[in-house]
Amino acid sequence: MKTHRLAALTLVCLAAAVPARAELAFFAGGNTMSIKGHHLDGESLVLSLRSGGEIVCDPAIIVRFSPDEVPYPEPEAVVAVAPLQARLEVVPYGAIIDSVAAAHGVPANLVRAVIKVESNYQERARSPKGAMGLMQLMPETARRFSVADPYNARQNIEGGIAYLKTLLDRFPTVGLALAAYNAGEAAVDRFSGIPPYAETRAYVTRIQRILGQ
Repeated sequence: MKTHRLAALTLVCLAAAVPARAELAFFAGGNTMSIKGHHLDGESLVLSLRSGGEIVCDPAIIVRFSPDEVPYPEPEAVVAVAPLQARLEVVPYGAIIDSVAAAHGVPANLVRAVIKVESNYQERARSPKGAMGLMQLMPETARRFSVADPYNARQNIEGGIAYLKTLLDRFPTVGLALAAYNAGEAAVDRFSGIPPYAETRAYVTRIQRILGQ
């Protein structure tokens, strides 16, 4: 079945290749992403980003591709996103992070920064308050996003990214979403902003510093 899917995607690659035009990738979760192109690498699917760089993912998360009617400009010799690409270094679980983040429409570099600060990529990490795994999910958050085993790397990343996506959609800034991830949504609502907790303010500042903000 997987071989047939790879073959089908190969045909799409040939049919949809339009010079100097982007493509729309339709994810199984309902999100779309405008990309420069795509190709198969063994049993993996490689998405070429319009701003440079690539995402390697499982072909199963993509439903279909179609041409994007908006042409993309060819990149300049020196592109402004070079520092961002440098931050997307090789990390544990990088392929899982990139594919799940793309499926949810969440920046992969943001997820990487959260994991770095939350657990430093230790999948068995547990905080004194009971937060678990790579993205330090509290028990109620794990239940909310159907994470059966918070110490399973893929399940934890999927649950954590789903929660982060919920917060990014609810709050107007990344800083407020991060504050809610750390201190809880109720705390951000109560203070109408980042709560005056030293831990939370340091948490938001540290992640923004990693992101270069």
